[in-house]
Amino acid sequence: MTKTPFLLTILEKPFLQYFQTGWSPIDDNLHLILLLIALSLVFGLVFLVKKIRYITWFSKQKVRVEIGKSRLYYPEFVKLTITNIGSTDVDFDRPLLVFDNWWMKRKFRISGVEGRNIYPLYLEKGKTHTLNIDLSPFYGYDRKLKSYPKVRIEVFNIKGKYLGGHAVYLRKTLIKF
Repeated sequence: MTKTPFLLTILEKPFLQYFQTGWSPIDDNLHLILLLIALSLVFGLVFLVKKIRYITWFSKQKVRVEIGKSRLYYPEFVKLTITNIGSTDVDFDRPLLVFDNWWMKRKFRISGVEGRNIYPLYLEKGKTHTLNIDLSPFYGYDRKLKSYPKVRIEVFNIKGKYLGGHAVYLRKTLIKF
């Protein structure tokens, strides 16, 4: 006697029953199968709509976000450059600075520089805004941030719509992208 895997015996039972009696479990469960297909389409559509919300192809407000580092590895400063490349003026909110360690993320809102609040900021079309971000206050706040290899900056308008972002690696990693 040969032993068959449990899953194989479960899958072949309906087919053996169909060949012996002519009755198929699919006939009775057709409405259940159609319901599962419809639910999967609805969940897929909801997921797609949430992803399209972040796509800025259809928007008149477009910005280019770039990050520069003071050194190749373990930089002290990060330079944020935001350029309005859209056809309208943009009023954007405080940028979001995200330290990324693949499975953990630490998020900080940047409100200004040297104790001055400069956000929200109105940026006319074709203009550029630069901001030097010192990373030492973040490292002083949480020492574990020094081990996070990637930093990302995301920019939103004042209504909360995602306008753009850019990421840069702060230290060497084993994984190459």
